[in-house]
Amino acid sequence: MNITRVPAVEAVESHVRAFFEGHSVEGVDYGLGSQRRAVMPCLRVLVVGPGPRSDGWAYVTAGCWAAMEKDGHGLEFVMTAHVRDQRFIELMAMIAYYHCGGHQLDLEHSVPIGEPWLPGSTCDRLLISLPYLHGPDLEHCPVPGGHARILWTLPVTTAEIEFHRRHGHEALERLFDEAEINPLDPFRTSVA
Repeated sequence: MNITRVPAVEAVESHVRAFFEGHSVEGVDYGLGSQRRAVMPCLRVLVVGPGPRSDGWAYVTAGCWAAMEKDGHGLEFVMTAHVRDQRFIELMAMIAYYHCGGHQLDLEHSVPIGEPWLPGSTCDRLLISLPYLHGPDLEHCPVPGGHARILWTLPVTTAEIEFHRRHGHEALERLFDEAEINPLDPFRTSVA
């Protein structure tokens, strides 16, 4: 095991705990199975409860940077939700494996979930975006030997991704702003 991996995961966890001071933060070692664990040997999902910064829940990966960093730079991911649910831990493990298993996600990329975000939701994809709900203080995370960037995995609809492909990321974000979407609402109306 690379000697920087564990300190990097600990640095991400410390960063998340400091950012979400006053919130409960639990590190969950998700059961990935041996094949996925070989790709992401240190992956944890940090589950952040409601508190002074947000009345929603946050789910943050810790271990993507350790598996994929290049020249000291790499990504981690955050998702926000209205409740604590095992489903969101599973989605974060899925996004981590998708990223580390060969797809190398980045800002403005999207990922098909293969089913609704939650039953009854029209959101069936995740858009990789800046963590607007939390800002640059969460986004920029120093780790030993480099820097992790924590990006938002925003649940979106197929129609929104089609609009994104035709008109670009900024145009879709303008639609989100104009519609004043609640990104924690799994049943929100599509803006496209």
